[in-house]
Amino acid sequence: MRVQRLVAALLVALVAGCGPAVAATDDRVPSFRPVPPGPYAVGVRHFVVDPDGSRPLPVTVWYPADPAGPAHTTIQETAGPVPWPDVPVAAGRFPVVVYSHGLHSLPDLHAPLTTRWAADGFVVVAPTYPRTNLRARDFTRADVRNQPADGWRLIRHLVRLDARPGDPLAGHLAVDRFAAAGHSAGGFTTAGMFASGHSRRLRAGIVIAGGGLAGSFAGPVAPLLFVHGGADPIVPESVGRAAYARSLGPAAFLGLPGQGHGEYLTPGRPGFAQVLAATTDFLRWTLYDDRPARDRLPTDAVLPGVTTLTTRALPGRA
Repeated sequence: MRVQRLVAALLVALVAGCGPAVAATDDRVPSFRPVPPGPYAVGVRHFVVDPDGSRPLPVTVWYPADPAGPAHTTIQETAGPVPWPDVPVAAGRFPVVVYSHGLHSLPDLHAPLTTRWAADGFVVVAPTYPRTNLRARDFTRADVRNQPADGWRLIRHLVRLDARPGDPLAGHLAVDRFAAAGHSAGGFTTAGMFASGHSRRLRAGIVIAGGGLAGSFAGPVAPLLFVHGGADPIVPESVGRAAYARSLGPAAFLGLPGQGHGEYLTPGRPGFAQVLAATTDFLRWTLYDDRPARDRLPTDAVLPGVTTLTTRALPGRA
């Protein structure tokens, strides 16, 4: 009963009283290139946004690494690519995925998914939210309502960082091609970033075991992918499906019948391969304009008896 009360309180906090996301305002962007080859080696670095402010935001970054470095060693079957600290970034510009963790979690706990995205040609930036992370001294689940603005603060920081001489990531970020993704409370955070007036820099979203915040799914239309376990005891599947129904534009709902709150994010568990393939296809389509990836998504996402896929206004084969 205590867990159920906590969940009910969380959902009340999430769907009411959420302030609008604060968007990046400068949409001038550099040119971009086609889908890169892969897989890449993976590097990792850390920095803090606004370290002296009221909401310092530690950030973990996984990125495609220079294959001349040590990071091109074997990809482990279960853990994923082995990230190497501070190795050089691979040549070129890469789209950026802002990944949001859930309650009592940390970015590193999602590395089996995020490092695989980085190996496929994405820079994945994962903030540690100040009042909902695993080590927060003043943990407050209602602070989720403030996290969409944190996500936009991080995007603005990355836009400036890309133009900062001497920074290892400078010149490597496709600052017109952002996606937001997240699990559980991070899924609600992701939905909240798609509020009225949000910048067109944010081109796509992936909501995993989450739902919509008040004011979500407004402003410029962007494709959205929802992933949800059919027996989720924390955020019921009906919450995710309601968010899918409210969303605007192209959308897909990847269901995992009989599964809970996120075991399908663990390599080797049923559904992981389909979730990885579907999310990667989705990101390649929406951020790299990769139409073959878009066309593969319905096939890659579905394994009879393990996953189902519902789509709305999803473009068909060319």
